[in-house]
Amino acid sequence: MQKFFSMKVTGKLDTATMNMMKTPRCGMPDVAAYSTFPRRPRWQKTSITYRIVNYTPDLPASVVDDSIQRAFNVWSQVTPLRFTKVNNREADILIQFSARGHGDQFPFDGPNGVLAHAYAPGPRIGGDAHFDEDERWTNTFYLGFNLFLVAAHEFGHSLGLDHSTDRRALMFPNYRYVDTNNFRLSRDDINGIQSLYGRRRK
Repeated sequence: MQKFFSMKVTGKLDTATMNMMKTPRCGMPDVAAYSTFPRRPRWQKTSITYRIVNYTPDLPASVVDDSIQRAFNVWSQVTPLRFTKVNNREADILIQFSARGHGDQFPFDGPNGVLAHAYAPGPRIGGDAHFDEDERWTNTFYLGFNLFLVAAHEFGHSLGLDHSTDRRALMFPNYRYVDTNNFRLSRDDINGIQSLYGRRRK
């Protein structure tokens, strides 16, 4: 972990290491690179559907819809992928807000720890994204965690990316707020996603 976060590697649980461990973050494990999941799972199509199973009470449903759509758009701007929201039928990616145990093997841990997690492309739970309802979700930069930024990160996992060691990358595991107006992926994120799906067609 110290090596991943570019810290002095001591092998000891010192104050700096503890502080980094307590930083709000994604629940997926850390690896180096940009990187993809083992065996490079990816969607075998370019039109992907998603459904929001339930909504957080922290934000109006219209704000959640907008945040989720913008988060998917981050990835469609640089790939051939297109994302369509569906309401009453099966979807490739299911999105839900849940607290603690929520039907998979990775229960959430309450406020200010793991913010969310998502699964690599595949059948059944593959691609699904779960957000911890014990967090305070916002569409601003204060009083909680920005849903757009966290969702955009998680959807990187839903598309096949693992974590990056590049601190400027969206796929860096720890949460940090950046200006969401005209948000653009880092070169590391773009290289990663295009290694799976290629460039956006003109």
